[in-house]
Amino acid sequence: MTLAYVPGDSLAHRLDPRSKLVVQGGVVAAAYAYTTPTGLLALTALAWGCLWAAGGDRRDLWEYRFALPVLVVAPFVAGVALGEPWFRVGRAVDTALAGYRVVVVLVVGAAYVRSTPVRDSRAAIHHTVPGTAGAVLGVGVALVFRFLPLVIQDLRSARAAVKSRGGGRLPVHERMRLVAVAGVNRALGRADRLGAALAARCFAWNPTLPALAFDDTDSLALALGGGLFAAALATVL
Repeated sequence: MTLAYVPGDSLAHRLDPRSKLVVQGGVVAAAYAYTTPTGLLALTALAWGCLWAAGGDRRDLWEYRFALPVLVVAPFVAGVALGEPWFRVGRAVDTALAGYRVVVVLVVGAAYVRSTPVRDSRAAIHHTVPGTAGAVLGVGVALVFRFLPLVIQDLRSARAAVKSRGGGRLPVHERMRLVAVAGVNRALGRADRLGAALAARCFAWNPTLPALAFDDTDSLALALGGGLFAAALATVL
């Protein structure tokens, strides 16, 4: 399953993308301000609530599986010492909690991606950040959301091609090299075709984007995001 926008009529789908960005930013701020197990447990419930509000479930997180080995191994690496006591439990626990914050942020990010069309994300940034800077950021975000699933698909196709040609008997580093080279070549090819397509269509910085408007449901999301920011700021002050 590729992490991408899924049409629907869930609560998160009906929210203005700017409200969802405020909630996402608030969760990130709170996750880095409240690093205790209790705080992270509360944020975990909130993150899963966001994913549920977007009509998603744990299957939407499958595309983030590449981060799991790093998050699991990091506490053991941090806790290992070259002398007595050989393993520092405190450092391992601190690293595990820090890594778990990433999981919370990824869950909220999955909810946003699932419930927000690319054009709406671009429009939110374009309307929030004035001038050319907002246009550039909006285009950048749109291209990332559109091309990341394609890059992942290209890597999967390259891996399947290597395996079908007997590549499974090759050393791991050689298989990684073949898949990486094929993936980079396809990504560069897509970039060249994108540039030609933009030039052929007279790409402009002022496209016609969807109209955005807040409603009563957005006020609740904005209050939630603002409260998270305020709670995070209170711990700093």
